[in-house]
Amino acid sequence: MATQKELRRERIKKGIRSKISGTASRPRLSVFRSNNEIYAQLIDDLAGNTLASASSTQLKDSAGPKVEISKSVGLALAQTAVSKGISDVVFDRGGYLYHGRIKALAEGAREGGLKF
Repeated sequence: MATQKELRRERIKKGIRSKISGTASRPRLSVFRSNNEIYAQLIDDLAGNTLASASSTQLKDSAGPKVEISKSVGLALAQTAVSKGISDVVFDRGGYLYHGRIKALAEGAREGGLKF
């Protein structure tokens, strides 16, 4: 049974996803946050493909505060995307508040060269 918090996030997520969609030229940067880890991927919704991904589980130096780890995940994702020729994205916060780890990931992606 889903908690009230999970149901609220799903409702917000559906509202966000009804307004934005990723294409091959401008993919959707989707974020998932668990209690311990954070995951981000660039998705082409038209073709249903994941173009690039990064997560805190892939980082070797994943020690320290979660906010700093999130920022390094954003940088890693941006580095992968820029190497594949992707510079413009649409940010999908996945129903989470734009605060803390989500904000840090977005700032890291911007520092890495992604525009949104």
